[in-house]
Amino acid sequence: MEIVFLGTGCPVVSTERYGPAQLILADNAKILVDCGSGVTQRLVAAGTPGRALDALLLTHLHSDHLVDLYQLIVSSWHQGRDRPLPVYGPPGTRRYVEGLMALWEPELSLRIAHEKRPSTAALEVAVTEIAAGQTLTFGRTQVEAVAVDHKPVRHAFGFVFRSGGLILALSGDTRRCEALIAAARGADLLVHEVFIHRELPVVPGVRSAETVTNVAGYHTLSSEVGKIAAEAGVKALALTHFVPPAADRAALLAEVAADFAGPLVLAEDLLRIDLAARDFAMPTRICLSGICLSNDRVQPATLVPSERTSMRTSATPSSTMPSRLAAARERSMRRSSAKGPRSLMTTSTKRLLARLVTRTRLPKGRVWWAAVSAAMS
Repeated sequence: MEIVFLGTGCPVVSTERYGPAQLILADNAKILVDCGSGVTQRLVAAGTPGRALDALLLTHLHSDHLVDLYQLIVSSWHQGRDRPLPVYGPPGTRRYVEGLMALWEPELSLRIAHEKRPSTAALEVAVTEIAAGQTLTFGRTQVEAVAVDHKPVRHAFGFVFRSGGLILALSGDTRRCEALIAAARGADLLVHEVFIHRELPVVPGVRSAETVTNVAGYHTLSSEVGKIAAEAGVKALALTHFVPPAADRAALLAEVAADFAGPLVLAEDLLRIDLAARDFAMPTRICLSGICLSNDRVQPATLVPSERTSMRTSATPSSTMPSRLAAARERSMRRSSAKGPRSLMTTSTKRLLARLVTRTRLPKGRVWWAAVSAAMS
């Protein structure tokens, strides 16, 4: 079972973190969870366009989680999808979908009449409203809907995926929730939202103190999420739905790692994690702060593994890395170390313990290499 983080952001607009969405690949099932801004572009970049989806699951009916639903429907049709899209969501989903399609009906009728495509089946949406405790089955993959606490939102779900002996728990949007902790118990990976309170100050004309308090009140604070993962006894934790998107990664890592001793990942858009690949074991607890190289392009990547549990996004020994990329890796690592604030490679973390190379597959055979330097936290 794999998860691809398509969008790790929130309602705050970000060019690095698109709207909330995850793609779950399990036993030949391709399941999209939420449909945030930019999801169709991210699906194509992840190698699974909308036409290939088996289902869409909605955690709740907040705009940042479903704003691109119509775009998903139309783009899937343009990609040649020949069957309706099954959509599973909380009460109110049917009303929303019917209203959405009615709103766009004049435009869609023009497209159908003018474009003369072979099928219009992809423009049909098969909505199923689900309830807490309900289990959905996709082949040999089971998905349990868990009621989470996102009040004043009345109906909000997390989802627990079970496939091939692996367990993946997704929090959806929630404050600390006992039902989620119980449902995620012992999961191979918990994917949890996070609200970084110190990064969201009062800004006159933008947000008041009451705004910050209320928004924090229905999300999970960064000071709490590590404790939740530890209490649930999960094997690894990945953070997503960063509020705000441009949070200080190093500070967030340090805060959460103080409470959770397992592998910790700050997810980035298009990060792919294979739950079955457990060979990211390290001899001691270290912080990993890396740079992703695509030829000469540099992207941040941050992970924290532990000695007890191992996990990888996918790995290859550094000896197999092309020499040009290896050289670029070394140059970029030196630049990253010199810059300091952009990386955990600061003056306080200069003792290098190991070098790992991870890679994330991109469509059409392209590969991004992440040269990861391990340093004492």
